[in-house]
Amino acid sequence: MLTAPAPVPAARAWLDTALAEAEARAPGWEERFVTAGRHCGRAHADEARTLLLRAAAADPVTLTRLYRHGAAAERRAVLLALPALVPGPEAVPLVEDALRTHDTSLIAAAVGPYAATHLTPHAWRHALLKCLFTEVPVTAVAALAERAAGDDELARMLADHAAERTAAGRDVPADLIRVLALTAPTEES
Repeated sequence: MLTAPAPVPAARAWLDTALAEAEARAPGWEERFVTAGRHCGRAHADEARTLLLRAAAADPVTLTRLYRHGAAAERRAVLLALPALVPGPEAVPLVEDALRTHDTSLIAAAVGPYAATHLTPHAWRHALLKCLFTEVPVTAVAALAERAAGDDELARMLADHAAERTAAGRDVPADLIRVLALTAPTEES
């Protein structure tokens, strides 16, 4: 459960007003979403924006609009809010878009719980490889152990990537070795 950020009284007051506007879907609540970082501070911006999206019960159309027109910080907040707001796969295109970027904060947000639930095995494997290529820690990948367990195709892809790195005289990242170990079949598979 998210708790309201903004320890400073002025920021707390701003957030309370913004949440009330979002809940009422008052004109201007989306502008509050955009300016949350300015009022609540960078450290609390993701949480403030996520709270605003949840208060507004933002639907996939609204989320898509905010994502498409937003800067990286707004896009990240939309991605972080997806599990709470979109029960189905309607927002997968937003995750796929984030995974095409080179912005590691967007990639990390994109591989969260929503991706774990809704990406196809093929797309999920490529998202994991994107993390390895961009050095996003695999700890950002939700349900990593569950999705990787017994995945022979992922094991092949990781082994190929490790071989390429070795052939190029580059180190094999510890995260790659860790995930490769997770692909071993489980007793249940």
